[in-house]
Amino acid sequence: MADQVNDPAQAPSVLRHTEEVMGTVFSFDVRGGEPETVRSALEEAIAALHRVDEVFSTYREHSQISRLSRDELAVGDCDPEVAEVLALGAVAERLSGGWFSTRYEGRIDPTGIVKGWAVERAARHLAAAGARGVSVNGGGDVQMYGMPEPHRPWRVGVSDPLRSGGLAAVVSAAGSDELAVATSGTAERGAHIVDPRTGRPAVTDLVAVTVVGPRLTWADAWATAAFAMGSREGLAWLESLPEVEGLLITAGDEVRCTGGLAARWG
Repeated sequence: MADQVNDPAQAPSVLRHTEEVMGTVFSFDVRGGEPETVRSALEEAIAALHRVDEVFSTYREHSQISRLSRDELAVGDCDPEVAEVLALGAVAERLSGGWFSTRYEGRIDPTGIVKGWAVERAARHLAAAGARGVSVNGGGDVQMYGMPEPHRPWRVGVSDPLRSGGLAAVVSAAGSDELAVATSGTAERGAHIVDPRTGRPAVTDLVAVTVVGPRLTWADAWATAAFAMGSREGLAWLESLPEVEGLLITAGDEVRCTGGLAARWG
């Protein structure tokens, strides 16, 4: 239950906004902070997301990523964020044993990491502006900081991929100043996750993998890699990662979880 506020002037400010960008919808829920400062930070975060779309879109012929893939640009000619994201992708590839990749059909394609990175960066920018609680949801992947209200943590519902409108779980951010939840699967976009070994859609026993961890950049990448691995190898690999928990759902409606995930049930 939220604390009661008798004086409306003392009520925490709430700023909510939705923005269509990067081929999906971003939802912002920002609590507290100096209103004008936070609103200005939100405008900056939104502008940065549109810039990310311009730079990293593989569907835009003249984006820096498209031109880089055609060898029309070098990494050093691109915005500094390009080198940053590609370096993060290289780390993800190494730590996943090659199950995550920033290449597709011979082209540079950092799609699997750039959205999580962009959501995390937007949320961090708002938290740095003084917001007490921040939740940014980019197409179902969420980065949270702080709390929406005193003594009430952020909570995220994880969609059930086999039951339309249902929830497979509710994750709570209780006890954490930062938490991210990312899901990869076939329910919304079909077989879009690629097996880097074959270059073809990953064929596994899974329909969804949800990863919980401090940073969405990695949670997003780990969910993609674990899905490509399949339930047995994916679960074992997620168990090996520090500060990471996972929920894996198979096509046969079997639910597999890492050992510490129960502590996150909300």
